[in-house]
Amino acid sequence: MHHIFLTETLANELFPLNCPYSVLLYLSANGNDSKKFKGDIRSPGVPSRVVHVRKLPNDINEAEVISLGLPFGKVTNLLMLKGKNQAFLEMNTEESAQTMVSYYSSVTPVIRNHPVFMQYSNHKELKTDNSPNQVRAQAALQAVNAVQTGSVSLSSADGGSGTQSPVLRVIVENLFYPVTLDVLHQIFSKFGTVLKIITFTKNNQFQALVQYADAMTAQHAKLSLDGQNIYNACCTLRISFSKLTSLNVKYNNDKSRDYTRPDLPTGDSQPSLDPQAMAATAFTAPGIISAAPYAGAHGFPPTFAIQQAAGLSLPGVPAGALASLGVPGAAAAAAAAAAAAGRLGLSGLSPGGHSVLLVSNLNPESVTPQCLFILFGVYGDVMRVKILFNKKENALVQMADGTQAQLAMSHLNGQKLHGKALRITLSKHTTVQLPREGHEDQGLTKDYSNSPLHRFKKPGSKNYSNIFPPSSTLHLSNIPPSVGEDDLRELFRSSGATVKAFKFFQKDHKMALIQMSSVEEAIESLIEFHNHDLGENHHLRVSFSKSTI
Repeated sequence: MHHIFLTETLANELFPLNCPYSVLLYLSANGNDSKKFKGDIRSPGVPSRVVHVRKLPNDINEAEVISLGLPFGKVTNLLMLKGKNQAFLEMNTEESAQTMVSYYSSVTPVIRNHPVFMQYSNHKELKTDNSPNQVRAQAALQAVNAVQTGSVSLSSADGGSGTQSPVLRVIVENLFYPVTLDVLHQIFSKFGTVLKIITFTKNNQFQALVQYADAMTAQHAKLSLDGQNIYNACCTLRISFSKLTSLNVKYNNDKSRDYTRPDLPTGDSQPSLDPQAMAATAFTAPGIISAAPYAGAHGFPPTFAIQQAAGLSLPGVPAGALASLGVPGAAAAAAAAAAAAGRLGLSGLSPGGHSVLLVSNLNPESVTPQCLFILFGVYGDVMRVKILFNKKENALVQMADGTQAQLAMSHLNGQKLHGKALRITLSKHTTVQLPREGHEDQGLTKDYSNSPLHRFKKPGSKNYSNIFPPSSTLHLSNIPPSVGEDDLRELFRSSGATVKAFKFFQKDHKMALIQMSSVEEAIESLIEFHNHDLGENHHLRVSFSKSTI
């Protein structure tokens, strides 16, 4: 039987500085002369409980490699070859390794947008030494094994509940495209049966609670999904264990769902299809999703493959914006679910139907179409604004599509403008009508469809990935060389606001951060000074920052 040994001193000689994590492998054949190990490149068909994983991304961590094996059985050893972008994963039985290799031969796993390849190793088991390179791998393994055997209680990121919960708390950061309950269900179902989901907005962030049948499944989903993007460069999942161990769902609708109780009422929310009807419709929509259950992995959920049907495009999502999540086919499934939802006219994903917002509780003394154009323009391209003639505390804001409307609503609802908390809902209107010729409406309706100030006209613009909730810190850019810190502090103070802190970017003095005394002041400062002429043909660009000074 072959063993793999690691020789730390040789590794240091051969890979001195440029490959800190590279490990040189030596094979000890019958205990005598060693020969350099190059990795199992030809695919041996002979099953082994050691699986050779290739083409890993550079920034891979141990937990991500371990999570590839978790659904199929216990992972008993791990050897990372970071310099070679490879790893060896030892499973507890040959049978679990077989299920894993066979599963991943039909569904290529994707980690951080990299397809990863695996095959049986020539070696029957791994032997690792105590070199620093292996310490991290062993620590990661011990952590996972302790959780699997229940011999450790995990303290969670949101406070620690003593024992690990089957409920995950999910925050979606950088929410550029709306993430629906059904999209979340698609993604989290990859790891086991999802019993319940509740979605809500808290601290201006879209969040969800997802309940599995057991804590083990929740642990695996967290390991695999935490930090992944649902779509390219946005909608990043941040996952921790919830303090709750069970969710109490009263209604099945677009905000909450108990999949164990299809009989629940829909409640006050807009009526939605029941989950089974939704699933049936989504999965029979022609050419969008084909279900391909894989029978070999016992109890492993079916994987859904997106079919590139002629002309299938996602409403409101630029071509090429979809990324594969670190789960085989999950983003494709999420995308397909979103496309199906769009075709069914659900959840505001269709470009036409729900692009108009009704904004109420405005301050009628201070509000203007221009101020709403600038504020809502942070989250999408505003086409038209109409302040209602008879009820000036209400306005209609038409965005370029339903995705942007959803985004503006989720970020701005409840924020204060001119001392009053905004209330934002989707309007039943599909467009904002311009006044008929000869009918003056006192400048309360404005058309901005050709405005040069739209932030999202260019596909792939970096503005797409810099969308953040309103915060007291503003990001300033396009600052000319002649304008210094004192000038900018003075400018922002001129509107009566308090500047608490200021900082130029070290490498680039065209950009700076400025902190106001409150989120409300920052919102009003953004409205006031976005596109302010600083001279030398430089107009100031202002957006909300996720950083603090």
